Amino acid sequence: MAELFRMPAVAADAATAVLSAWQVAEGEAFTKDDALVSIETDKAEVDVSAERDGVLLKALYEAGVEIEVGEPIAVLGAVGEQAGDLDALLAELGVGVAAPGEARQAVRRDVPEEPVARPEAAPASGGPDSGGRIFSSPLARRLAREAGLGIETLTGTGPGGRVVRRDVEAAVAARRTQVTQPPATPAPLAAAAPMPQAAEPAAPAGTGDHEDLPHTRMRRAIARRLTESKQHTPHFYLRATCAVDELLALRQRINAVSPVKVSVNDLLIKAVATAHTQVPEMNAVWQPEAVRRFRSVDVSVAIATDTGLVTPVLRGIENLSVSAIATRTRAFAEQARSGALRPADLEGGSITVSNLGMYGVEEFAAIINPPQAAILAIGAARDEAVVRDGAVTAAKVLGVVLSVDHRPVDGAVAARWLAAFTEAVQHPVRLVV
Repeated sequence: MAELFRMPAVAADAATAVLSAWQVAEGEAFTKDDALVSIETDKAEVDVSAERDGVLLKALYEAGVEIEVGEPIAVLGAVGEQAGDLDALLAELGVGVAAPGEARQAVRRDVPEEPVARPEAAPASGGPDSGGRIFSSPLARRLAREAGLGIETLTGTGPGGRVVRRDVEAAVAARRTQVTQPPATPAPLAAAAPMPQAAEPAAPAGTGDHEDLPHTRMRRAIARRLTESKQHTPHFYLRATCAVDELLALRQRINAVSPVKVSVNDLLIKAVATAHTQVPEMNAVWQPEAVRRFRSVDVSVAIATDTGLVTPVLRGIENLSVSAIATRTRAFAEQARSGALRPADLEGGSITVSNLGMYGVEEFAAIINPPQAAILAIGAARDEAVVRDGAVTAAKVLGVVLSVDHRPVDGAVAARWLAAFTEAVQHPVRLVV
């Protein structure tokens, strides 16, 4: 029996989402757990899977439309069911029939609106058993859209012929070569070649001395949220310098025996959990009617990707070993760079850890990621002269800056937290016991 398939709430705070791509064609059958549709929010792009076997009778919106959560986006039927009279079926399900072009009009604001020419003869690449369907990662689809490439024109080199990021990057590089290297003998029809035409709508606007790169949905979200944070969150900042000689020695001993390689950042995340446990007043966020204090320690980790910064949340890390933290952090990094993070991975937490030490940055002050209460900015470890027991000696030190929301957290509480963090870093044996 036919039923409506509605725009799912893939993110807790999202009122709308963009229908990025249909993974099943109209009239095509699917099985349970098959990807039906790709949905994009401000934080991530995810594939929504089927809950049972069925067939897609009617797609109510084309790809690229921003739709309210809960709005019907398709009509699904049982296996073998035929659509029949679609207008009557939609009326029976309580869905109004829009005039041609209205319900299926794309309204995306973050990609060029012009139609993109696609080579008609380009073979679809979804693997030998794809049945005409194009299997691709969410990140590959996003990069292809932003570059003005049709995913069906790309040859997939991932598992089973899946189109992945490197395939899109290779196609973009090939297109640039075609555009920048015109044929030696111009022909009258050269200007109508398919690939250069496809490149023109997606080319950044600008003049000879600059180019304008259109905002992506993620970049708009980052700009909006961080601007709101600086405007509405009363930040204050605390700085500390931690001696890390013992921490670095501990890491070396751990990596000599552990099957999972542990980074300095993994140990520092564990130190954050230790400080949160000792100063639970910091494990809180501001709410309109109350200060919400959490019982478990959930920490966001800032990960840079080609499309923007994401902050997946490590949950319950007060109960995790350092090697478990390392494993989960690496998994998040891989998912972030392949576009496989789920919106649920990006929600929650009371503090973010942002580390620019690998770039040689000694110190920086980060902007709080709302609604969290703090963000810890970590710089590079460096050699400095320090005084110990009245004598000057060389030591490895690390600078950190704690940005704090003054609404749920007072200065004295943040100072106690930073002291607990510094103590855990400088005497790291407590991180592994």
